Amino acid sequence: MIPPDLRARLRDLRLVARSAAGAGGIGMHASRNRGAGLEFAQYRGYEPGDEPRRIDWKLYARSDRYFVRESERDSPLCIWIVVDASASMTQADARRPEWDKLAAARMLAACVIELALRQGDRFGLIVLSAASPVFVEAGSGARQRDRCLLELERVRAADGLPDAARQRPMWERVQAGDLVLLVSDFFDDDLADLAVRLAAARRDVLTLQLLSVSERDFPFDDGHRFRDPESGLEKVVDARALRADFLARFGAARAALAARFAAAGMRHAEFVLDESPDVPLRRLFAAGVAAERA
Repeated sequence: MIPPDLRARLRDLRLVARSAAGAGGIGMHASRNRGAGLEFAQYRGYEPGDEPRRIDWKLYARSDRYFVRESERDSPLCIWIVVDASASMTQADARRPEWDKLAAARMLAACVIELALRQGDRFGLIVLSAASPVFVEAGSGARQRDRCLLELERVRAADGLPDAARQRPMWERVQAGDLVLLVSDFFDDDLADLAVRLAAARRDVLTLQLLSVSERDFPFDDGHRFRDPESGLEKVVDARALRADFLARFGAARAALAARFAAAGMRHAEFVLDESPDVPLRRLFAAGVAAERA
């Protein structure tokens, strides 16, 4: 899911919780407990940028190829990636119809999983869909990554969000102090409410709002038919006459959402489908890295 050029741009990024101290482990975060706890997971081929000390030189002597040892570790950071799979996530742009919001959410989730894997952190996946919500228990290592990526590949956007009863497993799994990344267009107020409730329950919540280029720029002229993918309602309007009003109101709505999240103590970023996926991740995690260094 991660193209090589994007993978290279992720190398200087780190996942940092607002409160980096945790229960224990040897990950990249401050911890109250010290000690060993490495469990070998698998070998993988060497990639440019890997540290030479991680190369298994005995295996190199036998095979004449470079392999890196990957280990599963306990870490103080546990991150949950929560993906909105409601019907509005099928929105794409005419110039790139195969690159819809859900495809972008998959790639962003894969990037965060890759970062967590490199750091030795625990991670889990939650997909919010009224038809078939997905809960992948938190774990670490390459096998856990593969489980999450397989579930992401299976996801199809449809319908709305699951009701409160079907969201209950999330509250049972996500613990206080865990890092939670919500990836959505946040067109459903219930999801924004969920983010605020998670933050109020002492989860470290980050929100990433996905927007199409058309939603950002409204490049339509003359008569245009708009359709709500969740309700099926349609409206025909004079797009040119509506443009200024739409941009003003949509911009105000996005600003209000960002202000609400900031007031709840959350980090928030936007991602437009014509951007590189590492751009919003830098917006989210740069502040956390700076705070950790300070």
